[in-house]
Amino acid sequence: MKLVLMEFLSLDGVCQGPGAPDEDTSDGFTRGGWFVPFLEQGFMTTVTGWVGLADAFLLGRRTYESFARDWPKMDDPNDLIASKMNGLPKYVASNSLKEASWGPATILSGDITARAADLKKKPGRELQIHGSGRLAHSLLGAGMIDEFRLVVAPVVLGQGRRLFPDGMAPAGFRLVDVYATPGGLAVHVYEKAEAPVFETYDAASAWR
Repeated sequence: MKLVLMEFLSLDGVCQGPGAPDEDTSDGFTRGGWFVPFLEQGFMTTVTGWVGLADAFLLGRRTYESFARDWPKMDDPNDLIASKMNGLPKYVASNSLKEASWGPATILSGDITARAADLKKKPGRELQIHGSGRLAHSLLGAGMIDEFRLVVAPVVLGQGRRLFPDGMAPAGFRLVDVYATPGGLAVHVYEKAEAPVFETYDAASAWR
């Protein structure tokens, strides 16, 4: 399966707590719910198409527990996103979680990079990560993520956990799609590419 990350970001790169003020207040974060004002039907149609490609989900503990609280309440059989989220296999990266009641679910502990590599070998289309910023950091650093679907909201938060934190190893991407929604979201789809090259600007030859 292809490992795909779907992440909501602010203009300053924050991925923490997009869905509600109390979604993730770790490290004193107080500005959750910043993504919600930009949701509209056109974008939800895009998300429905993305989720329709999933054959399994890989989630961090915090995201799994948040989803496990909310998604089982959404049981409309005509809602493709809810049907996929509730029905497909879920793999939860955690060394502390003892029980995963929202199934079908499997807890993955230990070397998550190795466990993710094993999952990628399974047959299927996409193994999707939704949110799960800390998990994304680990797999991004290991070069495990094949495609990035980054949705940028036109807000600056000034605090919070960033998807690409200071100190991470350089990484290269190839842009495969970009568009804006009527509500102001910028949707960027990237594939993993070679590491960036660092060169010196030469004004004499730049426009030749």
